[in-house]
Amino acid sequence: MYELVICHLYPDLMNLYGDRGNISVLIRRAQWRGINVRVIPISIGDDIPSEVDLFFMGGGQDREQRLLAPDLVNKKGDKLRKLAERGVVFLGICGGYQLFGHYYKPKDSTRLDGIGILDVYTEAGDKRFIGNVFVKSKINCYEDLTLVGFENHSGRTYLGRDAKPLGEVLIGYGNNGEDKLEGAWQRSVFGTYLHGPLLPKNPWFADLLIEKALSNKYGTIKLSSLDDTLELKAHRKAIEIISK
Repeated sequence: MYELVICHLYPDLMNLYGDRGNISVLIRRAQWRGINVRVIPISIGDDIPSEVDLFFMGGGQDREQRLLAPDLVNKKGDKLRKLAERGVVFLGICGGYQLFGHYYKPKDSTRLDGIGILDVYTEAGDKRFIGNVFVKSKINCYEDLTLVGFENHSGRTYLGRDAKPLGEVLIGYGNNGEDKLEGAWQRSVFGTYLHGPLLPKNPWFADLLIEKALSNKYGTIKLSSLDDTLELKAHRKAIEIISK
């Protein structure tokens, strides 16, 4: 029997706009397929567990990011970078996305270094980007699928050469309000500004994360299908609301 081990990074500090709900979706969609799941929450001062298949880090205010950034970089950074290089799956939302990159520069304070597992950098802008977002996927083999979510950020994130966009913005601002791109992915590391939480209304993306995490651990696997009638109805309803 397969087991999925999820490490929730800084759940006490980084949980804006229901981001914790993404963990619930990963657990449930794995369990529906008979996959055992363990969730390990860790925060400032804690060591990285010896076995992890998927890391998740949600969003937070600048204050919380300043609190945890030194711990993330200095205590956990080396190990997380090695795990990312080995194909372990990461999902970062908003502040988590920013600190998975090279750095985040808040508007009126010193730069916060990130762990650099995504080739992106972020600098705060004057205008806050708030609203629902509709995105066409640009992930390999998933270009015919879409993502919906809610963004609320002042950060302007720009992709380097090694990072690819998660999607093309059809409605909303995305990474920086300029290039019509949203999120980033590199190896099995994914970052996005989509809150909501993200995964309940985008079941295909949840399954992508689970499948990648288990395939990295056990060898290539293909998840069995689930009845996503309600999830897809929520997805379509979100598109309807966003498009008005």
